[in-house]
Amino acid sequence: MKIRTLLRHLREGVKNVARNGWMSFASVASIFISLFILGVFLLLSLNVSHFADQVESQVQIRVFLQVDVDKAVVDKLNNDIGNMPDVKSIVFVSKDAGLENLRKSLGKDGKALLEGFDKTNNPLPDSFTIEVFEPKTIAAVADKIEAINNSDPLKPIANVKYGQGTVEKIFKITSALRTFGFIVVIGLAVTAMFLISNTIKMTIIHRRREIGIMKLVGATNGFIRWPFFVEGAIIGFGASLLTLGALLYGYWKISQSNQFDLVLSMITLVKFQDVVFLLTVVIVGLGTLIGVWGSTISVRKYLKV
Repeated sequence: MKIRTLLRHLREGVKNVARNGWMSFASVASIFISLFILGVFLLLSLNVSHFADQVESQVQIRVFLQVDVDKAVVDKLNNDIGNMPDVKSIVFVSKDAGLENLRKSLGKDGKALLEGFDKTNNPLPDSFTIEVFEPKTIAAVADKIEAINNSDPLKPIANVKYGQGTVEKIFKITSALRTFGFIVVIGLAVTAMFLISNTIKMTIIHRRREIGIMKLVGATNGFIRWPFFVEGAIIGFGASLLTLGALLYGYWKISQSNQFDLVLSMITLVKFQDVVFLLTVVIVGLGTLIGVWGSTISVRKYLKV
């Protein structure tokens, strides 16, 4: 295609957007609303998945040792468990540190409940706190630790706890949340495609006589189609930019607001900078694609004269 011809198509596409003001406005509004709803649910889905990751990452294994285990045995356990490929970190917690941590976690009530306990009569055992790379391997890692204990005649480990039963339920819930979020976003994306496409089709139908006249006077299909192609791209791209701006501004305000500190004290939102790229690709890409696709498919019908 010659540059002059391409410039003509671009110029005509821009003129068509301005000439058909109300229909263009309706198309932009339709794309904006559809993409805005999609974007909101996409952000919700990202944060639900992020919340699920946070919950899973807090799952730990606590290994409680027998009373008066030799330091050499503790060091050996530390090496054996720490060298497991699935283990991310292992931290030894002495019984004195454990008592202090318990006292802090109980707050003011801890002073009364733990009054009288000190280094000389500490009822807590030494322990290990273990984190794994992949939360869903936590049961297998716990079984391996039990196997290490069973193979040792001294049986230095008194108990291995990781919330058996509860952890499995947490994994099922988080998996269901991720799946539900994915299905909702895909469903909304498909719905948005059809809603936006139908709106653009209405714009083309409104101008079917213009297309028919151009076809009858000898204009080629490409000559007729390209301005509509450009028009659809401009409408889709412009509306998607408006949607993207509204979504990013709203999410930035929410992420910066102190009103959510109490509600989200145990939950952190996905960082603003981490959602910008994905949201830009999805919203702008989908909006522009649907604008072009809707125009191209719709005008094809009226080229058959």
